Amino acid sequence: MMFGTFTKSQLQGLIVYAGFVLIFAFFAVTLSGSGFLTAQNLSNIVLQTAPATVMAVGLVFVLAAGEIDLSFGAIVALASLVGAITMRLSESWILGVLAGLATGAAAGAINGLMVAYVRLPSFLVTLATMGIIAGAAREISNLQSIPVMSDTFIGIFGGGTLMGVPSLIIWTVAATAIGHVVLRHTRFGAHVLAVGDNARAALVSGIKVARLRVYVMMLSGILGALGGLLYAGRLQAARYTLGETDLMTVIAAVIVGGTALNGGRATIVGALVGSLMMGMLSNGLILMGLSVSWQMIVKGIIVLCAVAVSLRQPRL
Repeated sequence: MMFGTFTKSQLQGLIVYAGFVLIFAFFAVTLSGSGFLTAQNLSNIVLQTAPATVMAVGLVFVLAAGEIDLSFGAIVALASLVGAITMRLSESWILGVLAGLATGAAAGAINGLMVAYVRLPSFLVTLATMGIIAGAAREISNLQSIPVMSDTFIGIFGGGTLMGVPSLIIWTVAATAIGHVVLRHTRFGAHVLAVGDNARAALVSGIKVARLRVYVMMLSGILGALGGLLYAGRLQAARYTLGETDLMTVIAAVIVGGTALNGGRATIVGALVGSLMMGMLSNGLILMGLSVSWQMIVKGIIVLCAVAVSLRQPRL
């Protein structure tokens, strides 16, 4: 069905942008005297959402392939701790980064193998591994924060700048741009969307569906680990609690952004806008003086609405 020059699915895809503008306008009016519109506050919103945006890029590929990953929040904590401990023992920030990313890749590979070859539902697999990984993070840290002492690591993954641009904003732009190009302009991205739209048809057409499912789970794990490293760089420490509150935020950002929960349709740019929207929402609610519990309630309502819209949208 057409509405002017737009199809129904295209109009529904504009909801995230309209929602972003409406929420921004609401806070701009109601919080005009509280500093919401200051350059520093708006910059802080982007900086604070950088890890979530990176994780959202990975989740887009998982959902686009028709799967789900609930473990990336736990991977954030474990990867950051492994990276911090490795840096402390080896005195090499490069080894720390590699160890952290390898942790995410290994966790994602385990998820993918269980889903693709043991043929267990991704929801149940990642729900189980979420608990295992979270427990491992607590065990290796003994519930203590691990400080990050490398100035180079902190500069690249946290508080540094390049030509005046904060490194976290650079990571946000890079993850979004690379994710968009891979999803929209490569064979891998086309195969991901094809599997999410109709796995049987994709298999008949020659796409290695099982292998692709492993790849998207590994990608989610790696980007979850990268999110953990960004947290560690910004906070200058790794903690077992990192990523605990990101599960709902990232899922909401991706679905609000226009990626279908049941696969076959995805947008990286929409996930970026959704992530910024969730960050702006948290920032605005804090400035309004609302408690954490009310912030959780509002985010939960947004997730419900986004899922309802997502499941009603036709696939491309």
